[in-house]
Amino acid sequence: MTSIQVPSTDVDPPTLLKESLVQSDNKTYKLDKDIGTMLYNELWPVCQDGNSEATDAKTREFLKRVVEILLDHITVQNDRSTKIVDFHTPEQLKEVIDFAIPDDPLNLDQLLVDCKDTLKYQVKTGHPRFFNQLSCGLDITSLAGEWLTAAANTNMFTYEIAPVFILMEHECLKKMREIIGFENGDSILAPGGSVSNMYALMIARHKMFPAHKKYGMRAIKGQLIMYTSQHHHYSIKGGASAIGLGTDNCVQVACDERGKMIPAELEKLVIKHKNEGHLPFFVNCTTGTTVYGAYDPISAIADICEKHGIWLHIDAAWGGGLLMSKKYKEKSFKGIERADSVTWNPHKLLGTLLQCSTLHLKENGLLISCNQMSADYLFQTDKCYDVTYDTGDKVIQCGRHNDIFKFWLQWRSRGMSGFEKQIDRLMELTYYQVEKMKAMPEKFYLINAEPECTNVCFWYIPSRLRDEKRDHFWQDELGKATALIKGRMMKTGSMMISYQPLGDLPNFFRSIISNQAQTEEDIDFMLAELDRLGHDL
Repeated sequence: MTSIQVPSTDVDPPTLLKESLVQSDNKTYKLDKDIGTMLYNELWPVCQDGNSEATDAKTREFLKRVVEILLDHITVQNDRSTKIVDFHTPEQLKEVIDFAIPDDPLNLDQLLVDCKDTLKYQVKTGHPRFFNQLSCGLDITSLAGEWLTAAANTNMFTYEIAPVFILMEHECLKKMREIIGFENGDSILAPGGSVSNMYALMIARHKMFPAHKKYGMRAIKGQLIMYTSQHHHYSIKGGASAIGLGTDNCVQVACDERGKMIPAELEKLVIKHKNEGHLPFFVNCTTGTTVYGAYDPISAIADICEKHGIWLHIDAAWGGGLLMSKKYKEKSFKGIERADSVTWNPHKLLGTLLQCSTLHLKENGLLISCNQMSADYLFQTDKCYDVTYDTGDKVIQCGRHNDIFKFWLQWRSRGMSGFEKQIDRLMELTYYQVEKMKAMPEKFYLINAEPECTNVCFWYIPSRLRDEKRDHFWQDELGKATALIKGRMMKTGSMMISYQPLGDLPNFFRSIISNQAQTEEDIDFMLAELDRLGHDL
C-alpha cells in the first residue's frame, strides 16, 4: 500500500503557527480610510482581492469595535445604578430603531450603531436585579465559550466536522449521567427543554412499540395514555400534541398544596385507564416546577411506574441544578437513578448561556434506534473513524447547534466544587428572601412559605389592604395590584419580577434567584422597591 506524504511546507510547526496568529498585533499597517465608511465587502471573507494585510487589518478593527460594545454592555449589566430596561412599547421602539431591511449595503458605522442600539434597548438579563426568568445572569466563562463557538461555526452532526466538540459532548454528558446515577446509557443536547421532553416521549413510545416507527399508530392496538402533574411545564402537553398522541390523552394528576404530584392519585388514574382497555405508557415527574419550584416525589412515583410497566421521565429542566449539591441532591432527587430518562438544562440554575439543554437515557441504543434515518450523504458506515461518535442520526434534527463548548469551559472553570458552591449560595439567598418576607407579614404574603427551589411566590400587600379580611375579594385585589406594580416596575426600569395566575389564585409574583451576581443587598432592594412602587395602590 502506498502511503501519502503531506509536504512539510504545508503545515506550520506549532511555534510558527502561533506567531502567524498573533503577529498582526505588532503590525503597523495603517488603514487608508475610516473603518466606519467601509462596507462588508472590504472584510473577510468576501474581500479576496488586493492586499490581504489590509483586509485583515480592516476585519480586526471592525471586530475590535464590536467587542468594545460588548464589553461596555457587560460593564453596564453589572452596574446596579443602571436600568434593567429602557422600556418602550412596540410602536415606540419602531420609532427609535430602524428595523428595515435595505436594498443596498449599509456602511460599517451604521452596523456598529445598530449593535449599540440593540443592546441599549434590550432587557439586561445579567443585571443583579433581574429576578424575572429561570434563565438569567451573564457567566463570563460561558460567554467566552459562546464567542468561540460562533467563530468556529460548525455543525454537530458528525465527528468528521466537529471532532473536538463531539468529544467534549461525550465527556460532559457522561459526567452528567454519572451524577444522575445512570451506569451506562446515552445522552444528547437538544434545542431547549421542550424538545428534550418531546424526545423522551418519542423514545418511550418507541421502546414500548418499536413498530410504530414504520407503521405509525396502526402498530398500536389501543389508546396510549401519559401522565403529568397539574403543575407541569406546558411542553409536556405540547409534546403530546406534536407526536400525535393528542392533548386529551395527556392526563393531569392532582397536586398537593405545595404543588407536588400526589402518587396515590396517579395510581388511581393508571388503574382506571387500564381497566378501560387503554395503554398507560409514560409518566412525567417534574423536579422543579416552573411556578412553585416544587419537586414531585420521585421514589413513590417510580414504585408505581415499575409496578405497572410505565416509562418514568423526570423533567429536571429547571430544578436539575440542585443535583450538583450533595445537600440538595439527597433531599430533592432521591430515587432519580430509577428513572428511564431525565431532562436537565444547564442554562437555568447552572447559569450556562442560552441555550443548553440535555436529555439523558438509562438505556443505550434507544436514541439511535428511535430516530435513525441513515442518510447516506452524512452517515456513511465505512468512515476512517468510529462512527458511533456521529450524533446526527440520534435526533430528528439534521443541523444541530454547538451548545457544548460554553458549558464545558464553564464547568472546567469551576470543577464540581464550584458548581456545588454556586447552587448552595443561590439556595442560601432564597432562604434569606423568605425570612425577610416572613418578618414583614403586613407587606408580604408568601403563597409557598417553604420553597424547594429558588422560586419565591408571593403577593405584595398595598397599604389599603393590610387590615382587610383575607378572603377571595382580598386576593382578587392583590392580583390586580400585582399587574399594576409590574407595569410601574417596567416603566421605572429598576428591577424585573414575573407574575402569573395559577389555578384559582389570581396574579402573584414569582421571583427567581439564579444569577450569581445577586447578593443580600439585591434582595433588600427588591423588597424596598416593591414597597415604593406599590404601597399607594
